Amino acid sequence: MLKILLMIIALCGLNGCAKNANKVNINDSPFIESTSTKHQLMAIPELKGQPQITIAVYNFPDMTGQRKPSTKFSQLSMAVSQGADTWVISALKSVGKGTWFKVVERKGLDSLVKERQLIRSTRELYDGKQEVGNVLKPLIFAGLLIEGGIIGYDANVASGGDGARYFGIGIHEEYRIDQVTVSMRVIAVQTGEVLLTAEATKTIASHKTGMDVFRFLDMSTKAFEVESGVAVNEPVNYAVRTAIEYCLLEILKLGDKEELWKIKY
Repeated sequence: MLKILLMIIALCGLNGCAKNANKVNINDSPFIESTSTKHQLMAIPELKGQPQITIAVYNFPDMTGQRKPSTKFSQLSMAVSQGADTWVISALKSVGKGTWFKVVERKGLDSLVKERQLIRSTRELYDGKQEVGNVLKPLIFAGLLIEGGIIGYDANVASGGDGARYFGIGIHEEYRIDQVTVSMRVIAVQTGEVLLTAEATKTIASHKTGMDVFRFLDMSTKAFEVESGVAVNEPVNYAVRTAIEYCLLEILKLGDKEELWKIKY
């Protein structure tokens, strides 16, 4: 009996350490994590012998139509983010620490045009004829467009685990792998030609460990049972963001190879 209690204490201690390592306190500051691919984008050298490239991102939609995976009940939430265009813009602004691309606003173009109209009508109403210095500058047009989206989300691509039990004391470990696929293409505005394309698939790993103790005591009339465990799931948003940034890295390399631009090595 003493050996069983010692094993229970040891197993609970190990699981307690695992839980504390992943514990989040309410009063903690916001969690901010960058990706390795974003650091690679920032480390790319400047353009060679040409100005910043003006580029536009209208939308980068979720084309999967997948809901959050669940084995118990139907989920109404989508499996992936519906605002992936934000990460595309962030990735473009990160290339060469902001020296490569001049990104123009297109997702909120209606709001931008309405605000410019409001400025123009207010100036005409209260200031009379606009002075030369107060005339609104024309909107910048883009030479390139980035299109694409999240084209695949496959749940439970692989799963498995290991476990062992001895005299009612058991330890188990489980894993599960999902994957998300992103596609991206660069289009020339003047001709509509698709200049470059890239795809990337990122795995999403989930891991779970736990222990349990089940023993009958007092001549098999009483049962003693203890369970403990911890699960760690890789965020889906992190995987989508990484896949988008990897696609952009591939496009930058292909563009340099096709001589659409030159990297200053």
